Amino acid sequence: MSLIVLDTDVASRLFRRRLTTSLTSEFAGHTLAITFVTLGEMTKWTLVRNWGLRERSKLDGFVRDLAVLPYGKKVARRWGELQAYAQLRGRPRPQNDTWIAACCLVRDIPLATLNRKDFVNFAEHEGLRLIDES
Repeated sequence: MSLIVLDTDVASRLFRRRLTTSLTSEFAGHTLAITFVTLGEMTKWTLVRNWGLRERSKLDGFVRDLAVLPYGKKVARRWGELQAYAQLRGRPRPQNDTWIAACCLVRDIPLATLNRKDFVNFAEHEGLRLIDES
């Protein structure tokens, strides 16, 4: 079974059961994953939004069913390259989006996102494979 990485927006909507059928149909037969960045962002939400124990437990259960891609030396180096190339092209990218792209590119895994514009630069110039609603 091949992996598909969920961008934070997709993971959030999937968790809340608000993801479109057209996108969820793309996930059939695949193992779903998130990056360490998405895990961090979702954890932050639980604290900032003052989630109760029940909601935090639901999130823990949701994450338990996903693979979580870690950072490492290859990912860190790829992040540095992506940041440099984007800056040299005059299109600096947000750090978290770049971390997510680096995790996917190092492992050659497609990224499911609802924010294509955030990753299209990586797709056009670096070969990031995107899965979206279009």
